[in-house]
Amino acid sequence: MKTKWIKASVAFAFAGLALAAMAMPARADQLQKVLQRKELRCGTFSDVPPFASPDPKTRKMEGFDVDLCRAIAKHLGVGSKITPTSVEARVPEVQLGRVDVEIANLAYTIGRGKQIDFSDPYYVAKERLAVRASDPGQHKSDFVGKRLAAAAGSTSELGVKLNKSIPLTFQDTGSVYMAVQQGKAVGMVANTMTITKLIDDSQKHGVKLRMIPEPMLLEPICVGVKKGEPALLNKVNEILVQMDKSGEINTIWNKWLGPKTQYKMVRHDKVIPLKDLKFVPIP
Repeated sequence: MKTKWIKASVAFAFAGLALAAMAMPARADQLQKVLQRKELRCGTFSDVPPFASPDPKTRKMEGFDVDLCRAIAKHLGVGSKITPTSVEARVPEVQLGRVDVEIANLAYTIGRGKQIDFSDPYYVAKERLAVRASDPGQHKSDFVGKRLAAAAGSTSELGVKLNKSIPLTFQDTGSVYMAVQQGKAVGMVANTMTITKLIDDSQKHGVKLRMIPEPMLLEPICVGVKKGEPALLNKVNEILVQMDKSGEINTIWNKWLGPKTQYKMVRHDKVIPLKDLKFVPIP
């Protein structure tokens, strides 16, 4: 009798748990929350033009990343909310769920990939090498073992090391530029936008510089999404591919970074899966 009573009690307990589980609402995934809220919360830079910065007159956020956020939200059929964040807070904001996505010139790295998920890249940033116009070198391999200036702790410095060149580091880009101007380094490494601007400046005063065509390092720029949210990640990828094919990404790009801007950058990239991109991942 006692054994039967125990079996009945256990069965009753499991039945109760099953009914309780059925009564509890299923946990809504992040995409469902966005659609129910009717708002996509995007983390962006707080003040890094041309990606995201406050308009001097209206103080409203504007820039490439801001427009990309709004475009993705429109494709979802919802509004958008821009949340300015610091460079260091980009990944934590996604992890903690304070934003639905991070669109802040966010480059994929192995370390970041362990913390959050990344969409298919919508462009590939390039670390570039600028040298004196009179330098005979034509390829990055010509600068192996030579001293190249870069910002300390940056991916630019990593690019110097991966090229087996000798890094000469400084805390700011201005000092990096002056190191080349003063002959302390044979060249400098920085992102394409910075290099383009400094080469233009060098044509007007100082020692003229030129860019080595071959990139020192490739950095896939993606949308950051919280881990364990495949529905939102897949939807973002679907939208990015659609925007790429329609030319919508290029339209936003040309507005902020294109040939008619001070950055004079042409976007040749296509949205493809990160695994299909040939590059050396940053640790």
